[in-house]
Amino acid sequence: MSSVIKRLSRLFFVSLTTLPFVVNATGNNDFTQCIDNLQVKANAAGYSRYIVNDIIPSLSPIKRVIELDQRQPEFSQSFADYLRLRLTDYHIQTGRKKLAEHKVLFDQLSKKYGIPAQYLVSFWGLETNFGRNKGKMSVLNSLATLACDERRSEYFTAELFDLFHLIDNKTVITEQLAGSWAGAMGHMQFMPSALRKYALDGDNDGKIDVWQSEADALTSAANYLNSIGWLEKERWGRQVKLPKDFAFQQVEFDQFYDLATFKALGVTRANGAALSDYKIEAELVLPAGADGPAFLVYPNFNVIMKWNLSENYALSVGLLANRIQGAAGLKISDKSQRNLYKPVELQALQKKLNMMGYDVGKPDGIWGPKSRKAIRLYQLKHGLVGDGFPGRAVLNKAGIQG
Repeated sequence: MSSVIKRLSRLFFVSLTTLPFVVNATGNNDFTQCIDNLQVKANAAGYSRYIVNDIIPSLSPIKRVIELDQRQPEFSQSFADYLRLRLTDYHIQTGRKKLAEHKVLFDQLSKKYGIPAQYLVSFWGLETNFGRNKGKMSVLNSLATLACDERRSEYFTAELFDLFHLIDNKTVITEQLAGSWAGAMGHMQFMPSALRKYALDGDNDGKIDVWQSEADALTSAANYLNSIGWLEKERWGRQVKLPKDFAFQQVEFDQFYDLATFKALGVTRANGAALSDYKIEAELVLPAGADGPAFLVYPNFNVIMKWNLSENYALSVGLLANRIQGAAGLKISDKSQRNLYKPVELQALQKKLNMMGYDVGKPDGIWGPKSRKAIRLYQLKHGLVGDGFPGRAVLNKAGIQG
């Protein structure tokens, strides 16, 4: 089973496919045509006159949104750099304070939804610094900009229409709609589709306000995680130690195996103790290659990936939750830091691997599942460590110069 989870299927999307979008948000004429198409679709779908005649015509593109979409830190920062900015003393100490401050609420949520408090606090800290950075961009304009851009037009159009629904049924009011560049909102950064389906009134005041009410936001997050498959009795994963002669040829990445398989291959806990005989499936994740930290992740890791489709993000959620609970910090070796690649180097490697018959898809400089698989096969064929990581050894072997 692959650990790379596709985004949740849209429960709602207008299916008027006869009107193509003009998708280039950088051109005013193209954006105007896109907005005209959105207006026609919204009218045909039965949205209010307020949405059709007032909201949609007032939408405008935000150039900054496109720039941010093209260089997301989840895919442009090394694992060590990504982690360094998110597992800070501030996140850990504030997370512990929030656990104590909201103990009654967290106990209720844990009992009702089966989500341990440390995970809710971890998501909260990573998403908005515990509500300090909820975002100030216009959610309507951000979503419109991305809906009118070709890269992920279908996904963001669906999100924009979900937001129209929330406005029409008065779940939100337009004055509230400030958030991230990608249209995420409130303490926990819900996209409109998640807000529409999972948001709850946690403080019982008769309304849902994920911007101002911490109880609403945390209750909605617990409901969301429970609904998308969180396993109450399981952890997210753990750091492990690979033997020096680990048989990479016997384990593919983005693939789950019985925990016993890894135990038989000599994998131990990070402190050298044996893995348990617990019956659970696990996947090996090496975010910085064989020279960096190694993890076995369990099904709950995939639930975190449904929240944000990034292994670095999902690892950060789990590791911060552990630190909030008192676990020791993660050490990243200098050797793994010296083994880093540049996106332009990976893109060159992807092009070369494609030419040699290894399918990596479109060369984009992003280290995704296809690249991991292709690099691993290339490494094993050429006697290199088959960790699937585009480190110096494989780049040098392929003749890629930085």
